[in-house]
Amino acid sequence: MVSLSDNIEVFESGYEFLLAYAAQGRDSDGGGPSEVRAALTGMRKAVADIVASLEKNKDDFAWVVADDAAKANAAISLVLREATISSEMVDNLNASIHVRALLTDLFLVSEASRS
Repeated sequence: MVSLSDNIEVFESGYEFLLAYAAQGRDSDGGGPSEVRAALTGMRKAVADIVASLEKNKDDFAWVVADDAAKANAAISLVLREATISSEMVDNLNASIHVRALLTDLFLVSEASRS
């Protein structure tokens, strides 16, 4: 089983990859299996595992993370449904308040778990 901190790292690393992808100015990921799709899929799986872990541990902050995760995952799913994924689309995803809120939640959870 992947730990909470490992899942948080997967999401954070995926976000960093998306920042780099957005800066590349690509019109398309080619429409098939790609690094950007793998990163987005990994992020979506990590978030589901994070929410399950927090809920299982009866963490008081779990409902906040779950709410933000649902919104961020909806945005990620929208991008994954597209035939091709452009840098501009990823840039807009990165700027999404929902993705940023979840990222901030995960920074807080990560710091809290260290203390």
